[in-house]
Amino acid sequence: MKIIIIGGVAGGATTAARIRRADEKAEIILVEKGKYISYANCGLPYYIGGVIEEREKLFVQTPKAFSNRFRIDVRTENEVIFINRKKKSVTIRQSSQDTYEESYDKLVISTGSSPVRPPLPGIELDGIFTLRNVTDTDRIKAYIDRVSPRKAVVIGAGFIGLEMAENLHHRGAKVSIVEMGNQVMAPIDFSMAALVHQHLMEKGVNLHLEQAVSAFERNGKEIKVIFKNGQSIEADIVILSIGVRPETTLARAAELTIGAAGGIAVNEYLQTSDESIYAIGDAIEYPHPLNGNPWLNYLAGPANRQGRIVADNLLGATIAYEGSIGTSIAKVFDLTVASAGLPGKRLRQAGVNYMSTTIHPASHAGYYPNAMPMSIKITFDKATGKLYGGQIVGYDGVDKRIDELALVIKHKALYMI
Repeated sequence: MKIIIIGGVAGGATTAARIRRADEKAEIILVEKGKYISYANCGLPYYIGGVIEEREKLFVQTPKAFSNRFRIDVRTENEVIFINRKKKSVTIRQSSQDTYEESYDKLVISTGSSPVRPPLPGIELDGIFTLRNVTDTDRIKAYIDRVSPRKAVVIGAGFIGLEMAENLHHRGAKVSIVEMGNQVMAPIDFSMAALVHQHLMEKGVNLHLEQAVSAFERNGKEIKVIFKNGQSIEADIVILSIGVRPETTLARAAELTIGAAGGIAVNEYLQTSDESIYAIGDAIEYPHPLNGNPWLNYLAGPANRQGRIVADNLLGATIAYEGSIGTSIAKVFDLTVASAGLPGKRLRQAGVNYMSTTIHPASHAGYYPNAMPMSIKITFDKATGKLYGGQIVGYDGVDKRIDELALVIKHKALYMI
């Protein structure tokens, strides 16, 4: 069997390795348009900030080592530009711009997501960056090393935006965060985000909430970030972290079904509308286990799990993917912020009758030294007590507690008061 995998980060590399472990004879071609495969996206801001000092530590595998270890044909700087479903072939463009065709028996699409870069005036100015891959990271780090920015603006307050804010602060810049919404970290409720707001301000970070950017202008050596209300702030560097969208260009051109949320539609076995083509990771949408609504889940953990399931299904298994409840955890300066399941605001939007409660325990018994405070909020069904979601903001022990909440949510157990 000849299997082509498009995309070599997270899910794609996991799929390839799993196939080889299960089948020594399969022909596996891993096609990646970038220079690198299997790297730690979550570590990129910390390399920029100097917390991770050695660049090599970002890479789980190099293309050469991965190829040698698993006997996989790894082709970096090769981009699939077209899928011919009738011929069961793909057209691949090399870095030299030459193209060639490669046939397949089974195809896996793991194209990930692409950063949102709105067509605002001045957005192409030098000093304005998005961060999505190693190439972006190298570009940003080189700029910071050269310019030593004193003022930085991060537009967007999701995970990457907050991590970049922390690391730019670590590099000595005065940081301002600009966010269209009324809070940072969309997966949590405002009441919990408010704790993060306070911590950011204690660290000297300026928060510009409910502000939309209308344009950028060059003002001498600085960049002027102009808001829609006419106000502006100055920066030496701007990081765009507005969000991402599923990379579905290939799938759309191949006339694969795209779902209501904008991702590639897949069935429970992660097959697309073409039974010979599977899709995983950021590029797909899948029903949320708690409400059945299609949703986009931009996390590496689910992508890796999907990759393992697809590898088995490609080889003849019929393993259903159970979906992800979106458990995530992030470091924000000294705080740890975690969430799982559905927060109150999403339940309200869906018209679900729910209740919530918030407690403020210590990380361990108060009589023992160094107990740290934390806040835990849960959402649950008013009638049955079934747990819908959990959110935690604290310093120590957050990871252990969110794991327990996620386990209960995932298995639809009852929260016992």
